[in-house]
Amino acid sequence: MSSRDRVLGRVRRALADVPRDDTPYDRAIPRPYLREHGERTAEETVELLAENLADYRAVVHRCTEDELPSLIGRLLTERGSRSVLVPDGLPPEWLSAADATRVADRAASTPHELDTVDSVVTGCAVAVAETGTIVLDGGPGQGRRRITLIPDHHICVVRVPSQVVASVPQALERLSPTRPSTWISGPSATSDIELDRVEGVHGPRTLEVVLAGVIPSVGGAGRPEGSAASVGE
Repeated sequence: MSSRDRVLGRVRRALADVPRDDTPYDRAIPRPYLREHGERTAEETVELLAENLADYRAVVHRCTEDELPSLIGRLLTERGSRSVLVPDGLPPEWLSAADATRVADRAASTPHELDTVDSVVTGCAVAVAETGTIVLDGGPGQGRRRITLIPDHHICVVRVPSQVVASVPQALERLSPTRPSTWISGPSATSDIELDRVEGVHGPRTLEVVLAGVIPSVGGAGRPEGSAASVGE
């Protein structure tokens, strides 16, 4: 008896009590998973995201939509970036105050060419507060996966509160299973057996996350995420 015959024999014996007219997945399996841990306001959810991003050694900045161009320009200047990678669909006003040379994301770009670019600026698809994670799915303003892995400095803009969810299950509900996604929790880092931390092995050594927008208050006036605040520096 061949190995194939033995395996198929075990399968037949395991299915001996299954009715012949039974079909797979003929009924939905209840999956009452916990979707989030506790109840939070929109402001509390954004605060949790900022705390967890900083815990992963990302640098967190806050600003209103109007302040976003000047903030991005300042971050690129402080970094000394002479060139910035621009994914297709990135709002042009985001870089209106930046002096760095724009480098368009091209499918023909080689890893060596991307490695010569100082910074990359992207948006995101969604951000997860409980895990301090930003998710990119290749949509407008996000680009292909490698543009956020090769340049050493990544500035990612998260619109708050609209792009922030509490948990991973809630994030998955917003993502298409047919699109490739990149989940980023802090700058790239790894540790050897002696726990010596090395940053930049698998991606950017510096991740700066800009939380841009106004969080509606209970009274309806709204609270801007003032640009003076930076966490994790």
